[in-house]
Amino acid sequence: MTAALTPLLESPDLPVLLRDLNEVVAKERQLRERFYAEITPSEKAEFINGQVIMHSPATDQHTETRQNLELALAPYVRGHALGIVRSEKSLCVFPRNDYEPDVCFFATAKATKIKGFTMKFPPPDFICEVLSKSTEARDRGIKFKDYAAHGVREYWIADPRTRTLEQYVSDGKGGYKLRLKSNSGDVESTVIKGFRIPIRAIFDAKANAAAIKAMR
Repeated sequence: MTAALTPLLESPDLPVLLRDLNEVVAKERQLRERFYAEITPSEKAEFINGQVIMHSPATDQHTETRQNLELALAPYVRGHALGIVRSEKSLCVFPRNDYEPDVCFFATAKATKIKGFTMKFPPPDFICEVLSKSTEARDRGIKFKDYAAHGVREYWIADPRTRTLEQYVSDGKGGYKLRLKSNSGDVESTVIKGFRIPIRAIFDAKANAAAIKAMR
């Protein structure tokens, strides 16, 4: 039982509050099922706290940053048989919400359960979100909390405007602790064994090509 429940359990209005909560949950369940039925592969959309969030087209800066990380990470993971890497069109299902992370990694235990027909993915072991003005509040807010609470053991936030990377790792208590925040040097994953990359290579195409070549 979490501390957040204590005020509710001590309230004389508990039966009324419970009724209201059940109504909210039931309504969200209906909306979520509609979201699953209506979403199409051509759209990038997420279901967050009962609302469908449609994403606008990304800037080239955003797209390049996402591609740079994926280009380095995917062959490394495949070559070392560590799991699978997916990007923005994989709908990851959390207890309440559904997200399409910019880049995500599933370790072998989860990867073996993902098949060619899979459309709803489990919470990944690693996620990187690339910041934009329209998504930053969610990336640092609800996603940060939800990822930490539901098994995303490592979370990177990449800011293409400042070329800064933030690396968060699980604190083992349902939260994150900041391990690194920098726009220089290297970053090494704690979840993807042996994966190390210059931070610059996440934001710069030439540095990215050099880093990939060095991994071979």
